[in-house]
Amino acid sequence: MTFDRSIKIAPSILAADFANFGAECEAIEAQGADWVHVDVMDGHFVPNITFGPATCAAIRPHIKGVMDVHLMIAPVDPYIDAFAKAGADVITAHVEATPHIHRTLQAIRGAGAKAGVALNPGTPASAVAELLDMVDLICVMTVNPGFGGQKFIDMTAKIRDLRALIGDRPVHIEIDGGVDPKTAPLVAQAGADVLVAGSAVFKGGSVSDPAPYGENIRAIRAAAEGTYV
Repeated sequence: MTFDRSIKIAPSILAADFANFGAECEAIEAQGADWVHVDVMDGHFVPNITFGPATCAAIRPHIKGVMDVHLMIAPVDPYIDAFAKAGADVITAHVEATPHIHRTLQAIRGAGAKAGVALNPGTPASAVAELLDMVDLICVMTVNPGFGGQKFIDMTAKIRDLRALIGDRPVHIEIDGGVDPKTAPLVAQAGADVLVAGSAVFKGGSVSDPAPYGENIRAIRAAAEGTYV
């Protein structure tokens, strides 16, 4: 996993066919996905339950590129090693989910994964100001976490603030929530480079008819790159 600021599309398998995860991962990569985003929810930190380390381990052989694991769980630390062993390339924890986010990020890197930190819509960019030299990714939530298919919340001012704080550090800005061809240019222009999209990628397609996945990915990428600075 090398660093660059080009636009990367990371389809969220939360919107995929749960009965065909392996095939879905292969299909989206074949259709142009850069990363595969795995939304892990615990029914405690967020009001939904999704996947665990066993699911990540099961789909890892079907993913050639980056497996981007977003932990919407609390506590976080007891599960870091399990997700790292399951093959996560990036593990992202929420700053709101732990009283010791610095320790959590140390543990993620210590487990051999890239370290990400996520910010809910109500959390300011300043919350990660002291963490910038120990993260590889900052995930800006543009919905309140817990469910797919929600309406985009405009966080462009926060993204700009983060981009200024990051400076020349090799830190990705990821956007999660409501990304589609209409919202992608807004976040890309503000400084984001990793765009998570669920329903906007998977709509209209299937494992047996994956061409719409490619059309959707290309539409989001083209929209973002048209205004990316």
